[in-house]
Amino acid sequence: MRQILAAAAGMVVLAASACSAPTPPRSAAPSATPTGPATLPAPTGAHLVGTTSLYLKDASRPDPWNLDVDARELKVTLWYPTEQRGGQRAPYMTPKESELTLRRLGIGGVPNDTLSKTRTNAVKDAEPAGRNLPLVVISPGFTNPMITLTSLAEDLASRGYVVAGIDHTYESYATTFPGGRVAECLACDSDTDPGFGTGVVAGRAADVSFVLDQLPSKWDGSELIDRSKIAMAGQSIGGASAMATMVKDSRVRAGIDMDGTTYARIPKSGFSRPFMFLGSPQHVPGGRDTSWERDWKLLTGWKRWLVLTGAEHQSFTDGPLMAGTLGITPAYSVLPAARAAELTRSYVAAFLDRHLKSKRQPLLDKPSSRYPEVEFCPATCGQWL
Repeated sequence: MRQILAAAAGMVVLAASACSAPTPPRSAAPSATPTGPATLPAPTGAHLVGTTSLYLKDASRPDPWNLDVDARELKVTLWYPTEQRGGQRAPYMTPKESELTLRRLGIGGVPNDTLSKTRTNAVKDAEPAGRNLPLVVISPGFTNPMITLTSLAEDLASRGYVVAGIDHTYESYATTFPGGRVAECLACDSDTDPGFGTGVVAGRAADVSFVLDQLPSKWDGSELIDRSKIAMAGQSIGGASAMATMVKDSRVRAGIDMDGTTYARIPKSGFSRPFMFLGSPQHVPGGRDTSWERDWKLLTGWKRWLVLTGAEHQSFTDGPLMAGTLGITPAYSVLPAARAAELTRSYVAAFLDRHLKSKRQPLLDKPSSRYPEVEFCPATCGQWL
């Protein structure tokens, strides 16, 4: 079930896929030389962006992966609007996290700290600004650290959202806690175990509910959040976890699954809260993954099923944006990294604006000439069958 190497689909894969069927590898020719540190695309919203980190401990339950600890520790990264222009840009990851990630992916030929030099757009520990801000929880793919959704998170914050990204401890290559302690991936060799996906999404749903419980007392800026307007989005098994969380926690009003096979079962009576599938061609009707077809029939409220032509599993993450810095030339037929980021940001923001801000979004009503790569399923996916 795991995609390990960056050459898969001709782009950098900063994670293994544990929740979608792997895409057959295509060839990717190494570049002559790496291009130097990557720069994340600038946010498109009207606000400047700040970021900070919280470290939470849930003493009510043991960690599901580390049998030697009796409490679940979580790192939560927050992105939010700010009026602060000056200050230090937040680091993308630490040098040690970069080293561990590159080692696990088998990527050589570049310095171990390469990914830590990625340039972000958010000011570290900036003062938050705004009022009645909707909250979006985001969850990464299996083995992915939360930072692999930074481009999306920064963009949403610039559009007036508070974003809470959760590092699900021991499910990614590296999570750094205060004092420099690094939690490596204890779950990485378990993804072929029976019931693995179902167990992971249940655990992540518990993580999300705990974070929602803790935010009011643990973050000074929490008074800016409108707690009646909460959504969740995720990539791969993080997207599957959005569905699982919504089934269990009614505080989450709307959800987005980006290319993740779903595991949580929707009640047979149906599920009426808004939900959007946003995926690669493996998720078309009649495709390799059938879970979306199963769940589509049970979604009784507002729903969309969108497929991006040329997208691969990691197209919804920062992974493709790192190709040049790691010396990898993407395959010709793969959706270009900048375009994939633009499409992901545009459709995720449109969904959230519609359901958390009550703004009409024609982009979600029908195919757009501006974004011809986006197919509306099942209605316009006939060519895929």
